[in-house]
Amino acid sequence: MMYPTPDQLSNNGKYNRYTLVVATAKCARKITDEYVKQRANAEKLIANKETDKSIASMIKKEYRDDKAVDTAISRLQNGEYVIVDAEGNKI
Repeated sequence: MMYPTPDQLSNNGKYNRYTLVVATAKCARKITDEYVKQRANAEKLIANKETDKSIASMIKKEYRDDKAVDTAISRLQNGEYVIVDAEGNKI
């Protein structure tokens, strides 16, 4: 069972399922890109022997431990990531 359901995310029918899928995918991609950036920085620090920390300890927990799609859905539900139309207006 997925929580929240697509109906709960749609804001009372404001968004259709296609819009939700596209928005979730875009948000998940941003989250994945941020993970890759943080990991590259951590690997660079380790390679240059600037730190003795592990890679995992230098990457934020939300990027490291949670799946990108789960985090994206959570951000959509909490309003941290908003859906905008083609003109840039929040839907």
